[in-house]
Amino acid sequence: MWVGEDDPHRLDAATLRLGADGLSATGTSRTDAYALSWTLDTGPGWVTRRLEVAVRGLTSQGAPWSRDLVLERGDDGRWRCDARAAGTLDAPPPGIADPALLDDALDCDLGRCPATNTMPALRLGVLDGDVAPTELVMAWVEVPSLRVVADRQTYASAVAGGPRVARYASERYTVDLELDPDGVVVRYPGLARAAELPGA
Repeated sequence: MWVGEDDPHRLDAATLRLGADGLSATGTSRTDAYALSWTLDTGPGWVTRRLEVAVRGLTSQGAPWSRDLVLERGDDGRWRCDARAAGTLDAPPPGIADPALLDDALDCDLGRCPATNTMPALRLGVLDGDVAPTELVMAWVEVPSLRVVADRQTYASAVAGGPRVARYASERYTVDLELDPDGVVVRYPGLARAAELPGA
């Protein structure tokens, strides 16, 4: 579980099942404005196979709205999606903005979700040794609109006070992602940090 650093009212939770070179996961995110749920499956090499996202919220006038997205990467490397929207949300429509820009993407990146940084970190081996800055293209899912855009991000390994971390950079900022021994983010500075669980 994570609590928001940018929004202390946001609470995220996820269950991840990690294999030798892939994962499946399901999670939720709750804020004062919306509730979101997601499921994720990867194939070998931590490459995204399918992401499903559903988000429900209320406008400031109390009217309900919803967005749903099924995003898939085929064996041919092409990304496809099924997107639906209901109600009024002041945001772009859901779905892939420009499919051609996603041709080099291996990963999805769900906005405000620390769990989806796990796949590139594990594929590059940032826990195991020195990794030079490597630029990747992500199928970035904007939240809460569920618009999908190409986002260029850079990952590298670094050492911060002892443990190895993933140094992450995008057009927006650069941060050191603190990882647990399985490669799951426990602190994403400015976004989220792992919650202290009773009895943990």
